[in-house]
Amino acid sequence: MNTSTRRLLAAVASSTLAAALAVAVPATAQATVVELTSGHVDILDIDHVAGGPIELTVGDDTGSTFVERDPSTVVFVVPTAAYTAVPSSSAWSFLGTGGYAYVLPQTNTAGLLWAGWDTTGVASGALQFNRVTVKLTDVQGPGGFSVFTASGGTPTVLFDSGNGLPDSLNVSRNTHAHVNWGFDAAGTYVATFEVSGVRTSNGQTVSATEEFTFEVG
Repeated sequence: MNTSTRRLLAAVASSTLAAALAVAVPATAQATVVELTSGHVDILDIDHVAGGPIELTVGDDTGSTFVERDPSTVVFVVPTAAYTAVPSSSAWSFLGTGGYAYVLPQTNTAGLLWAGWDTTGVASGALQFNRVTVKLTDVQGPGGFSVFTASGGTPTVLFDSGNGLPDSLNVSRNTHAHVNWGFDAAGTYVATFEVSGVRTSNGQTVSATEEFTFEVG
């Protein structure tokens, strides 16, 4: 067999192998996006073990089985049923447009998400002061975004994109809390949260940052 023939056969074999490999190795599948519409959900599900990273996921408890989800694969749906009148008191001036806003309430309400956060997965003693710092660093959307509690008709604002960011809140470990999530107008919102803590063992700061998407109205 002459040299030219050997080269031709080698080229054919190489091409055939490459084609077979291309068929055998599938392309990376895109993650399926899940829309959450009602029921219990921990938008910020925070876990940390001593010496490890902070893990920030979505605690999806809307179905029969609890699932931890990557925030990039979740859309939180805020339907028109969440559209509500805002009290006229100046204490509520942070919320709404024209006297109305979309609110996911801190109490369990049929047809809406009952949303909050959970730090029960943070190990005792792993972080200084047994707490994490939750920081809202950015919001992209058609209006203001706020997180607040309300008692006796008086709100306590925890995060508010309308008065400048970042906003920070210290949250103790072993906390499971529900709050109000407010949106001034219909549209798509992307809120960026950073969760950080300081390791007790060596004083090192550890953190995790994720984007959370809301479809409003």
